[in-house]
Amino acid sequence: MAQNNPIIGFLPIIIVFLIFYFLLIRPMQKKQKELREFLRNLKKGDRIITTGGIYGTIIALEDDTVVLKISENTKIRISRSAISGLQPGAEKEEV
Repeated sequence: MAQNNPIIGFLPIIIVFLIFYFLLIRPMQKKQKELREFLRNLKKGDRIITTGGIYGTIIALEDDTVVLKISENTKIRISRSAISGLQPGAEKEEV
């Protein structure tokens, strides 16, 4: 009888892990890094949309919060992590 190599038994598990890493984990880490960079580079006047679907223009930036102007006389303070991205087709607005 031939001896079984223990590495051969773990080979399918290793292959599945590599597939998960390159198809799921790595792209997710890249997207999270891009989002962190985006949030770090926000500027006054940027037109953004929140994860809750609120559209607004940034009028003030603090460490972890952002003040948004959502209508003529309405301002709200939100967490930076609640920003999902720039408004589609948005250009910088003068505040």
